[in-house]
Amino acid sequence: MTAGVLALQGAFIEHENMLKELGISSVELREKSDLDKPFDFLVLPGGESSVQGKLLHDLDMFNELQNKIQDGMPVFATCAGLILLAENIENDENSYFKTLPVTVRRNAYGRQLGSFSTELDVKNIGTIPATFIRAPYITSAENDVDVLAKVDEEIVAVQYKKQLAISFHPELDHDLSMYRYFLQEIVHKKSSSEIYP
Repeated sequence: MTAGVLALQGAFIEHENMLKELGISSVELREKSDLDKPFDFLVLPGGESSVQGKLLHDLDMFNELQNKIQDGMPVFATCAGLILLAENIENDENSYFKTLPVTVRRNAYGRQLGSFSTELDVKNIGTIPATFIRAPYITSAENDVDVLAKVDEEIVAVQYKKQLAISFHPELDHDLSMYRYFLQEIVHKKSSSEIYP
């Protein structure tokens, strides 16, 4: 099992380290030729969504990655990755992959609460630590999007088909719960905790 980790900008190495703990190898997606390497699912890390979006176009990677997601490749997106997937961005004239039928708000918590940590109750998982850094949240989601978690009634984690998108950074809290859920429920479609203990 191999992850394709978008490695243009942001906290991609931390994701690779977390996946390694679960026995998952990674290939870094830095240029178009990297998309020819075999990988089973995609990881879109946090960082700066507008920078990542521009680089995806400049490096001619955008269309092929969008096609992979549209064709059903599992994808795990955190923070900026959520923004890349969103169909609509409330406070940005740009949009990117548009494969996730939600509307997001960039930097939704503002400067004063730009970064914070909390204990988050996540559907099907339980209570986990969650670190938010200049995070977005989802202001609206279509009916077929499964809402997994909220902070102060704002949506911060969703699942849609084979896309798992969250506002926070599990790689920074060294918590494997979201990774296990993604691998078991979306990549393998098995709920046995024996797969990734």
